[in-house]
Amino acid sequence: MIPEAKRPAVMRALQETFDMTDYEDIYPMSGGQSSALVFRIVVRGKPYLLKTMREEKISDPAHEFACMKTATEAGIAPRVWHMNLEDRMLITDFVEAQPYPNDMAIRIAPILRTLHSLPGFPKPIMGNYLNVMDGFVQRFQAAKLLPESATEEIFHGYAEVVKVYPRNDAELVASHNDLKPQNMVFDGKRLWLVDWESAFLNDPYVDLAIAANFFVNDEAEEEDYLKA
Repeated sequence: MIPEAKRPAVMRALQETFDMTDYEDIYPMSGGQSSALVFRIVVRGKPYLLKTMREEKISDPAHEFACMKTATEAGIAPRVWHMNLEDRMLITDFVEAQPYPNDMAIRIAPILRTLHSLPGFPKPIMGNYLNVMDGFVQRFQAAKLLPESATEEIFHGYAEVVKVYPRNDAELVASHNDLKPQNMVFDGKRLWLVDWESAFLNDPYVDLAIAANFFVNDEAEEEDYLKA
């Protein structure tokens, strides 16, 4: 299940972390779009998450590891047991996921307050996030993939927002930037954020908006979410 080229690094990680190379169980985790290989692995009866990154991985694992370590220390990401940049290997606690509660938006809000106060996150390597999004929108418009009648209202609204939305790098905060449901794990009592490879400084409303797309259903919930 573990690629031959990665097995020596996995054995080193297990030896350094647990003083043994044996494990009782392992199976791959699915659901993400990353090129990383992610496994649930059981050592001495306890499950852990083992993440091994392929060499062609575009993002910088040093940034991912640093951001995750900071988030772990703040209590919003699972405990880290092993990090090795050279081997591109990570072992953390495995959080057994429970069904999301109905008040997810209100549970997310304090997590984001904590996240957005953290120090030490890197600047985005592609430049200002909102400017990059503008480029994506412009290329989509130029490609004419959909009839104008289907997109006119959307792009008109987007243009109105672009005219007035502030773009001040001084107000950027530590951000996860990929808060889809697959990257939030509820353990039955509290919420954890996982998969930090897209983390960098960003406009705080990016995280708020991404999470809201999945968990805010109407204007009343939106108001409570933003207040929280």
